Amino acid sequence: MSEEQYSIAESEIVPGTIRLIDVLGTLNVKKNAGNENIILQPQPSSNINDPLRWSNKKKHFQFFLVFFWCFMLALTVIFYSPLFVLWTEELNCTLQQLSNGVAILFLFLGVGVTFVQPTALKIGKRFTYLFCTILAIVGCVVGAKATNIGHIYVFLIFGGLGAAPVDSLAEITGTDLYFQHQRSTAFGMVILALYAGSFLGPVASGFVTQGLGWRWCFWLQVILYAMIFIFFFFTLEETSFRRDLEEEDEFEEEILHATKSPTLKDKTESKEVEVNINDIDETIPRRTYKQRMSVVHTEYNDTRSWLCIYYRPFFLIIFPAVIWSGLVYGSQMMWISLMSNTQSQLYGAPPYNFSPNVIGLTNLGAFGGSCIGMLYGGYFVDWSTIKLAERNHGILEPEFRLYSMVVPTIVNAAGILAYGLGLNNGIHWAIPCVIGQGCLGFAMGSSGSICLTYAVDSYHKLASECIVLILFIRNMVGMIFCFVFRPWLEGCGLAVTAWLMFMLSLLINGSFLVLIKWGKTFRKWTAPSYAKFSNPTFGELFERKSSK
Repeated sequence: MSEEQYSIAESEIVPGTIRLIDVLGTLNVKKNAGNENIILQPQPSSNINDPLRWSNKKKHFQFFLVFFWCFMLALTVIFYSPLFVLWTEELNCTLQQLSNGVAILFLFLGVGVTFVQPTALKIGKRFTYLFCTILAIVGCVVGAKATNIGHIYVFLIFGGLGAAPVDSLAEITGTDLYFQHQRSTAFGMVILALYAGSFLGPVASGFVTQGLGWRWCFWLQVILYAMIFIFFFFTLEETSFRRDLEEEDEFEEEILHATKSPTLKDKTESKEVEVNINDIDETIPRRTYKQRMSVVHTEYNDTRSWLCIYYRPFFLIIFPAVIWSGLVYGSQMMWISLMSNTQSQLYGAPPYNFSPNVIGLTNLGAFGGSCIGMLYGGYFVDWSTIKLAERNHGILEPEFRLYSMVVPTIVNAAGILAYGLGLNNGIHWAIPCVIGQGCLGFAMGSSGSICLTYAVDSYHKLASECIVLILFIRNMVGMIFCFVFRPWLEGCGLAVTAWLMFMLSLLINGSFLVLIKWGKTFRKWTAPSYAKFSNPTFGELFERKSSK
């Protein structure tokens, strides 16, 4: 580790560049209890109700509630993949119609993201989680009573809208509860919930269908969601908190300029940032249990209009880091759609002839891979980023996270070939199932958290807008792919499709090299726009009109 701590040049201060490590331990700021030299970003406020001041036990419990909710909603929107062939017979529909249904699901996931985020920021995340649980219940009731493909479409619409918080709000909950050096782990947990539900749902549905019939896949979810709603009503707390962005800006600039090094004493003015570490404002009362359990929360809500919050994410279309993250994360939907759209048809046919419950079990390989991927893309990436910041005199650049993309890029491409060519050639089931789906699960579980964290680190004051746009792009990519995949597969065959997707994965995932090389330059170019968009009132149409 470097023995120098120096001030960064003014030209190098761009969005996303922060001092994460107090190399010499001389800055009087709030630091991590486990590693006293890690500077807490953002700094906790003096308000005792600030979620960043909660105990780790309380943080972890609240985040576990969100994790389990995300797991269940992810299960709901993809559990049915082993049932495709069965549904074509019972509901008198085609595989293409079912693929179109998955595309509709992605469409409403994308649309839902843009609606639930402003709603949550205006009246509370707690309200949004509870309301979307009700949407999931309604969708599952419709699915349980389905007699034609139209009912399945209605279920998928409600499922997409209900699951929208999985794609955006859960990540923002993570930023509410955890500091910057913990974000990859938090995002990794959300993505693990997403893929665990996606991969374990088909496992469960296969056995339920075999024992009780496919309609009970829906009824069991109705029962579980009713229990979740009741439990959440009495335990889930609001994590929204309004921070002083100007104060954060001043703090970041001060510690970036802070100098405490004998070797640079003559070159740079010595500064020391001082923050009252135990600055609890005793005039602010702790919220009571009744206040915390209120369904609607407006005390720390976003003061902008709902409409302004709704369309602000689309301003970020000019930020390369955000667009790149959306495209790479969106490509993961291509791989999961590849599996969900082919499992029932290919594993159920010769030479495998698997029953629905065994087809569901094939997802265990992907689940195992996603668990390992979460550890890599979450905990390992956080650890490696801290180490790189230490070597860089305590300065963190968001691009440090992208070095970890090498492994998922290679593993993703290998998984596509093992799955596609393995099934096409009818080789032993372990090749497509364990190796192919395992590699795909690892790549999806790791790359998603890397992409999200990179974008949020680059433009942290626009974290909510970044995540909404990324997830909107991701779901639109998933929707388009589902519409074209079946004709693509039937026109080219599985082998050619696998090779084409192999090349696509290398091209898309491998593009991280561009951002490692020029990412900071892109952030410097977008700094004026970032400063403009970070103004909370930017885009507030009604305020502009009234000021004329």
